[in-house]
Amino acid sequence: MSSRAIPLRRRPFDLLIIAFFVINLLFITYIVDIEQLIIANPYHFTYPLWPPAPAIDAIHWWGRTFDPLLMARPVWWKMTIWIDNLAFGPFYAVAIYAWVRGRDWIRLPSLLYSAVMLTNITIILGEEFAGPHASPHFPIVLLANLAWLLVPLAIIARMWRSSTPFTRDVKPPMTPSPVATDSPAPL
Repeated sequence: MSSRAIPLRRRPFDLLIIAFFVINLLFITYIVDIEQLIIANPYHFTYPLWPPAPAIDAIHWWGRTFDPLLMARPVWWKMTIWIDNLAFGPFYAVAIYAWVRGRDWIRLPSLLYSAVMLTNITIILGEEFAGPHASPHFPIVLLANLAWLLVPLAIIARMWRSSTPFTRDVKPPMTPSPVATDSPAPL
């Protein structure tokens, strides 16, 4: 028996996860998060070549308005950003390909990603709620980060059910069997 990838059009829920990966790859990881590694002190800096100045201004506005942790940038926080840039960024690129094409080998990396992401976001939200850099607007920060709680849970639910989440076994086509006859073969 062979297996065949289930077409993406028959996996509409997967489109949401793929969209999440694309947004993270193109915007969150290498614009929002990398800014926090490039600019050590958001209160005194020179605009770098990347990310673009309007993005930096928007990130700092968010930090000043809702998210003091983003502006404080303690070492543990920067370590989560390094994880995002060095591990999650490449994962997103590979995962987009694998989820679109229906490659089962992405199952374990998706589960590992989800576990690490849930760990990181839970620690971050704990700090945002009750730590030294707690947000004065925690419900807004929670809503802004909810996707990083819900999507990893959805990935775990999606990947947990089967060791082959994207493929199904396909029976080979039946070949006609020779017809038995009682008459002698023609000469």
